[in-house]
Amino acid sequence: MFTYREMTLKDVRALAKLEKDNFPHPWSEESLRKEVDKEESLFIVAVENDNMNNEFVAGYAGMYIIGEEGDITNVVTNSLYRGRGIGNGLMDYIVSKSQEIGIKSITLEVRVSNKAAIHLYEAHGFINEGIRPGFYDNPKEDAIIMWNYLPQKNIL
Repeated sequence: MFTYREMTLKDVRALAKLEKDNFPHPWSEESLRKEVDKEESLFIVAVENDNMNNEFVAGYAGMYIIGEEGDITNVVTNSLYRGRGIGNGLMDYIVSKSQEIGIKSITLEVRVSNKAAIHLYEAHGFINEGIRPGFYDNPKEDAIIMWNYLPQKNIL
């Protein structure tokens, strides 16, 4: 059973390790620490608890908040937990929380070769809005720009 919650300082070391294990240009502990409790960002952690009430980080997602827009910066699942719905849970949380706080649209970039991530984002309402040529390094690759224009709640 996984729990989804906002990032705290106690998560930073594990998230920095996830970054290092999965990305050619990982975020540092210092960079992640700066995002804790910051109003302009939303970082979500997926954790699993064992029988001894120890938490294990299964994945996380980060998003900057710019006015009424969100910009997803990172989504990653620990390789030991892949295929168990962590990405879905993270995206559900971010989309739901975004609607709750008045975000009207969310954007992200994804490697054109990352078919699993593209499928995940499409399943959460994101659509392809264009290409950023040569956006990624190691290896050099284009990015798909995706947007989710969130449905707004009627206020009466």
